[in-house]
Amino acid sequence: MFFRALNKLSESELAERYGVREWTEKLVYWGTRTGAQVGAQAGAIARSRFTAAQERLHEFSGAERFAAPRSRPGGRFDLTLTEEQSMMRETLRRFARETARPAAQAADREGADAEFDARVAELGLNLISVPEGLGGAGEARSPVSTTLIAEDLAYGDMGLALAALAPCGFINLLVDYGTQLQRRRYLPPMCDEDFVPASLALMEPRARFDARYLETRARPEGAGFRLEGTKCMVPLAERAEVFLVFAQLAGQGPRAFLVDATNPLLERRAERHMGLGAAGLGRLELRGALVGPDALLGGPEPDAYDHARALDLARLGTCALAVGACQAVLDYVITYCNERVAFGEPISHKQAVAFMIADIAIELEGMRLMTYQAASHAERGRPFHREAFLAWTQCAEKAMQLGSQGVQLLGGHGYTAEHPVERWYRQLRAVAILEGALAV
Repeated sequence: MFFRALNKLSESELAERYGVREWTEKLVYWGTRTGAQVGAQAGAIARSRFTAAQERLHEFSGAERFAAPRSRPGGRFDLTLTEEQSMMRETLRRFARETARPAAQAADREGADAEFDARVAELGLNLISVPEGLGGAGEARSPVSTTLIAEDLAYGDMGLALAALAPCGFINLLVDYGTQLQRRRYLPPMCDEDFVPASLALMEPRARFDARYLETRARPEGAGFRLEGTKCMVPLAERAEVFLVFAQLAGQGPRAFLVDATNPLLERRAERHMGLGAAGLGRLELRGALVGPDALLGGPEPDAYDHARALDLARLGTCALAVGACQAVLDYVITYCNERVAFGEPISHKQAVAFMIADIAIELEGMRLMTYQAASHAERGRPFHREAFLAWTQCAEKAMQLGSQGVQLLGGHGYTAEHPVERWYRQLRAVAILEGALAV
């Protein structure tokens, strides 16, 4: 306050009238210089203390990388990727841009083709979760790595990403809960060079569907089980060779059953949806399909399978797909709005446009961080139901909103198929209703 008043005095007519202007200017100069020195010293002290605090926090939380297990429970989760994850992300982003995105428009109408399947098989995504003893390359299941894979593939196209990763969701639950016999039967063929389609079947065509309470029923019959019910929005419904079907087992609640596509009492058909045409979503009719005793995932023990955890992993898969597709929307609209000129300047110079793009970036970052945190907890064996539910709720609410904003930013072009934003918008509308399609 003193130097502010002194500065005003040096600029006033009174200082000139009484001949004190030079004296007051010197005081202001020396006061400002001294204040700057004090501020610099205080800033240096604050920075040194902040650095020391960071070091203590780093020591407390551990120096491990993101995918490595923590040695100290309760530490902060780390967003640093391992070297393998960084290399994997570079490869998948390149695949998303150069392979998935050019094929997406045709695949949205006709589904993924054999050429795309072959390119996906070359990536070796199935090997990551399968143990080495069964032909894979994984040392341990990594929900974080699967989350990153889903995000990066969805950056190219969400429908193609779901088609490519549906077998990974099948593998992940089989690794988590399958018996040794089930793993030895199904996992080695999925590690071969060819793409082996497999899928999860959870959703049911009824109002207010709740994945915790299923109408598909499994009842013991002889040594096996008989399945009755209908499943909808099943990825690769017409192409999959084996399904993991979720059904209500009397006395145990929801369980999962391995059902081969060749089962004579299993009917399947494709269905058209608003989006995700590339994923080949369809319907399964289980008309008393009989499966053997070894089809029950995890075996007969009630605690061999955790349905709540499986649902949380599947919701994280949907979140990861949403994050990747929303990132594609953001990157596309930034480039478009910087290049689109109206009234002599890029439309990104307009405040309303810039604010809308900023809102997309902010909401997207929230979706990403919540998804990563939940996946991190899952990887470390910590409870993650709350984190997974919050991430899924956030993505279900915001993904459709961000897709709609992307269409608006393109104006009339957003409504045409000339730009991919309209397709991404249709795909993102599925985030709020898609359940159990991809378990990370």
